[in-house]
Amino acid sequence: MALSKIAGIGMYAPQKVVTNNDLLKYMDTSDEWIQERTGIKERRYAHRTDETTTTMGVAAATIAIERAGITAQDIDFIIFATLSPDYYFPGCGVLLQRAMKMKEIGALDVRNQCSGFLYALSVGDQFIKTGMYKNILVVGAEKHSFGLDFSTRGRNISVIFGDGAGAVVLQPTEEADRGILSTHLHSDGESAELLAMYNPGTHANHWTEQKLADFDDAEIAEMFMSHAMIDKAQLFPYMDGPAVFKKAVEKFPEVIMEALHKNGLQPTDIKILVPHQANLRISQFVQKKLGLRDDQVQNNIQKYGNTTAASIPIALCEAWEEGKIKEGDLICLASFGSGFTWASALLRW
Repeated sequence: MALSKIAGIGMYAPQKVVTNNDLLKYMDTSDEWIQERTGIKERRYAHRTDETTTTMGVAAATIAIERAGITAQDIDFIIFATLSPDYYFPGCGVLLQRAMKMKEIGALDVRNQCSGFLYALSVGDQFIKTGMYKNILVVGAEKHSFGLDFSTRGRNISVIFGDGAGAVVLQPTEEADRGILSTHLHSDGESAELLAMYNPGTHANHWTEQKLADFDDAEIAEMFMSHAMIDKAQLFPYMDGPAVFKKAVEKFPEVIMEALHKNGLQPTDIKILVPHQANLRISQFVQKKLGLRDDQVQNNIQKYGNTTAASIPIALCEAWEEGKIKEGDLICLASFGSGFTWASALLRW
């Protein structure tokens, strides 16, 4: 059975750079406060109207396809991971297929937030292994900036996130011990509401203190999207930062070691660990727990912020472009995020 390899990789970061000091115009914060808690110095924001999650995905995909030595017409399946789609429906997969004038191929949308890219990569890996597809495009893209609360009230979340996209082309390889060695996916929905965007949604306040019995029919009809939600700032993401941090520093090392043990390897065998860029403090904690050197961990959250599903392919692409990854190197990818979901992938470049 052939393994799947990353045959091409690309990334896209919007031109607009937003520093921590730039955010002082909107909220009571400081460069020191943000860096101390997250390690972030700046992030990129997409153009408000001219760029979308899909257009950024197309930009990254175009580079990945070119580097794979193929054309858009050669792609036979699309997997698009994002939490910030252009539309509530349809998903970004078909929009990318249309924009890149691809054949009438399948397009799958993955909604696993910070773990979205690794879930998508794992799905693509299975399709390659079974021989169903030969050229799979896996995209992670996010446009967070359009949906953040730029006020002091929302600063704990808004200072963290940025926009961008990354993409890879998966192809089969007959080379022994080359490509994706294994992927590992997990979830625990017990604490799903600790990191979530509740509205708009169909829950009808199921997970809030106010139950349906407290509303009349007219109010219930407006629950998907209402003026009250806007007035009460209920259309923004919510995060219990300390609870997420506590869980992340537990599951990140656990899922990395799972991948290594599966393949009879140790942390010292890793050339580069590419963690989802959630928080520099989380990455530093994981690095210390696994006993890795600074040069063994790829961090770029300092200049891009947390780009959720895009963060791993962006960081992986930069590491490759900077010459940190050579053929035969052992690469570990890992993520933890909303759901909660967490995942890892081990690959031989």
